[in-house]
Amino acid sequence: MCGIFACHNHPDVAKFKPTALKLSKAIRHRGPDWSGSVTCHNTILCHERLSIVGVESGAQPLTNADESIAVAANGEIYNHRLIRKHLKNPYHFKTTSDCEVIIPLYLEHGVDAPKHLDGMFSFVLYDKKQDRTIAARDPIGITTLYKGYNSQEPGTVYFASELKSLHPVCDKIEAFPPGHVFDSLTGETTRYFEPSWWDEKKCPQTPLDLKVLRETLEKSVRKRLMAEVPYGVLLSGGLDSSLVAAIAQRESLRLRKLAEEQAALNQEVDPEAQDKGEGLVGIDDENKLSTVTFLPQLNSFSIGLPGSPDNKAALEVAKFLGTKHHVMTFTIEDGLNALSDVIYHLETYDVTTIRASTPMYLLSRKIKAMGIKMVLSGEGSDEIFGGYLYFHGAPNKEEFHEECVRRVKNLHLADCLRANKSTSAWGLEARVPFLDKEFLEVALNIDPQEKMITKEKLEKYILRKAFDTKDQPEGAYLPDNILYRQKEQFSDGVGYGWIDALKDQAELQVTDEMMKNPKPEWGDDIPDTKEAYWYRCMFDEHFPPSCASTVMRWTPKWVKQTDPSGRAISIHQAKYDHVDE
Repeated sequence: MCGIFACHNHPDVAKFKPTALKLSKAIRHRGPDWSGSVTCHNTILCHERLSIVGVESGAQPLTNADESIAVAANGEIYNHRLIRKHLKNPYHFKTTSDCEVIIPLYLEHGVDAPKHLDGMFSFVLYDKKQDRTIAARDPIGITTLYKGYNSQEPGTVYFASELKSLHPVCDKIEAFPPGHVFDSLTGETTRYFEPSWWDEKKCPQTPLDLKVLRETLEKSVRKRLMAEVPYGVLLSGGLDSSLVAAIAQRESLRLRKLAEEQAALNQEVDPEAQDKGEGLVGIDDENKLSTVTFLPQLNSFSIGLPGSPDNKAALEVAKFLGTKHHVMTFTIEDGLNALSDVIYHLETYDVTTIRASTPMYLLSRKIKAMGIKMVLSGEGSDEIFGGYLYFHGAPNKEEFHEECVRRVKNLHLADCLRANKSTSAWGLEARVPFLDKEFLEVALNIDPQEKMITKEKLEKYILRKAFDTKDQPEGAYLPDNILYRQKEQFSDGVGYGWIDALKDQAELQVTDEMMKNPKPEWGDDIPDTKEAYWYRCMFDEHFPPSCASTVMRWTPKWVKQTDPSGRAISIHQAKYDHVDE
């Protein structure tokens, strides 16, 4: 992930530039590899780069030939080779960066350019000739982006990857909505992402096709192996991360064999061919992947307290797949000591997010220290397939589907935020195959009756069944006891003692008297537990009240409980005694 900061129509941009560079520096952890800025008229774009594609030539902001257009982008454009090949008008690319395709797309499609991107991205583009700024965020909000205003500067708009770059100069901040594009010519932010599943009241009827489901996820993982740097996979030992790891391992073995065959050729690709996407990393018209593999084995990573359920299961999966696995253990003291830093980087006080983010934050630091710059992760599956244990309480398929769609739409405030900021805190990038546009189109259009949880079918049954291929030519993707392992929320799976320790510490930090007298500036957003109160106090140490409007609390539906932990739901373990925990 990279970091972007931009300001459109500042009243004195020359005077503001040193402040802008300082605000951009506040998110340099996201992009420690290089810094860049472009100032034109009353607009400034700043960029902190994490180089993964176009490593040698892709410094940002990127510009076109006459430098009339500049773009600062964060993320990955998986179809960049296809875009280069199918542009209507000839365009000479200055770099091999995947993000450079945003410029010719804007020249051809204007504000509709984001519709043609397949990837995770946030970008701010400035058109000098029109004095026009365009900003956009990927369909689900995998990358983070915020928009801010200052009441003393009417007509000025700020953008940044994180709140910490905005709150010093803005008194109003909001999360930039996923799947939307901002146009300074109109001042409006409009939705460009219009999938068939968007209306949650429209219950889909498409029959289940397990082969299509499996092949679409395989394609999604393949896209996300586009890289010019060492990469790995996060492997908790649960279903979702294990499937992603299994597919990635199969693809990595194929790529290694291909690399060995091509090594002897060592062919140079001329610049004109590069303009058409030849010789670059990414997928081609036939969905075949070209990438760079630095490490002899695919590296996988897990974290937990000593003896945690996740580490035990992850080791079993890694052994089955043949990945080089790294088990990271942390102590409760390690986690507690990191909490304030976690809240600073995550920019939230949501209980579930903080519980799960802390081990992920600690793990990301160790992964980056090993020289890995990108990892695949399993976020999104539980929302798409109704995998959380509270989905047992769904009364009918219509409400089941509504909740799935609602959860997917809110991922940018929960799991996507966690995955993005926990890893970006250390200059590591997380990619999430389950949130691929094409995969969402397939999975969210399946008749939700197929996803309903029954005595015979545990949560995410159709996903498990799609990869239950041990009797087919594909062979087994995973051992049965992993393929049919019951859901563990990440904060539970790292070790149940973690959540208990957080609650115990909150009891020491927050008194009953404090609970009775919440801070006036919190308004109606009153913490309902001491743990939540404690997190909100730490949040307030880092951020002003104007930032609180960007936070959403994660709460389960159809169950009566104040604790969002999966194990707090009575169905946990009780219903599937045969499942290996």
